[in-house]
Amino acid sequence: MTSTTLSTSPPLLPRPSTEPTQPPVSNDPPSFTPIHDASDINQIELLSVSWNQDYGCFAAGTSQDFRIYNCQPFKETFRRNLKTGGFKIVEMLFRCNILALVGGESNSHYPPNKVIIWDDHQSRCIGEFAFRSEVRAVKLRRDRIVVVLEHKIYVYGFMDLKLLHQIETLANPRGLCCLSHHSNTSVLACPGLYRGLIRVEHFGLNIMKLINAHDSHIACLTLTLDGLLLATASTKGTLIRIFNTMDGTRLQEVRRGVDRADIYSIALSPNFQWLAVSSDKGTVHIFHLRVRVFGGHSSSQPSSVQGPALLHQNSSTSLDALIPPSTGANPSSSLSFMRGVLPKYFSSEWSFARFHLPEDTQFIAAFGSQNTVVVVGMNGSFYRCNFDPVHGGEMLQQEYVRFLKTKT
Repeated sequence: MTSTTLSTSPPLLPRPSTEPTQPPVSNDPPSFTPIHDASDINQIELLSVSWNQDYGCFAAGTSQDFRIYNCQPFKETFRRNLKTGGFKIVEMLFRCNILALVGGESNSHYPPNKVIIWDDHQSRCIGEFAFRSEVRAVKLRRDRIVVVLEHKIYVYGFMDLKLLHQIETLANPRGLCCLSHHSNTSVLACPGLYRGLIRVEHFGLNIMKLINAHDSHIACLTLTLDGLLLATASTKGTLIRIFNTMDGTRLQEVRRGVDRADIYSIALSPNFQWLAVSSDKGTVHIFHLRVRVFGGHSSSQPSSVQGPALLHQNSSTSLDALIPPSTGANPSSSLSFMRGVLPKYFSSEWSFARFHLPEDTQFIAAFGSQNTVVVVGMNGSFYRCNFDPVHGGEMLQQEYVRFLKTKT
């Protein structure tokens, strides 16, 4: 059984600003590494990449340091070399000064079983959580710190670091867990205790929902910023399913392909209209969503952190299916009219747009502004491409940056 210990200095975390719009300060103390050109003299290993909550930045943990990159315009904001080793997890809180760090195997000071709360204004650790087993993931929102172990998830209050919830899960080596980020909803989704089962916690409403999402083990899952929609994929990797998190209703199912694939990432657009999936097939697929949230402002930007008002939280009618007339629909088989007679494959919804990546590496995708998709690879590559929201088809590459030269 895993136990936790906690020490903080000072005992309370400084409150992030309500609307953080600036990246952490980049005035490096003498012991920190200044920003260099992307072609590092000594090649290093990229251990992790992760988006911040509005997809405007991403963090990279390397075998030597951690770095923050702005997506538009693309630039390295800063890097920090703590002279102790690398970081396998770097989790941002929007663009404020607080980050969560987990060291890599070679880190002499911050081991893989310890979560460090790092204040970049003070350039020091202000709190830590120590566990008996390796930390698989850390998730942040303005009022919560969530630590994911292989069989358990711990939820802490952000301001006082008190333990609020403990959740048992099936073996979760990928550290699967996701949070809502609007201030008026508090939703967490994670694997349940059985294969293919997902547990959804609506903390603000004191509601827990179990969703039988797949027959196989869960490979990837994500929530919309308000937590109303959940998208999932299994280890089979052929189908992506979208659920209403309030009542567990399956709202839509789309098909990535027919061959088994390892799903690397799923992203839902802030306006609820699009879903992006990346996999080991070297392709990012875009699907059109046929759902919306009534009573909300789905076009509001996530950076405002003012999400749709959840006006019908106790009714499944807060989500409904529709096809906006200004966008195209996912293609399906010409034999889809024989739904229920032919095998399910023939009635599948296929991707609306796609982007073929020329490199063989793990990629994670997210939505940018104005029908763009940004993609970051574990080989240190960054792509920006755009898709036609009416006709779909092949996406056009707009930008490519090799932001890190990694070991081959």
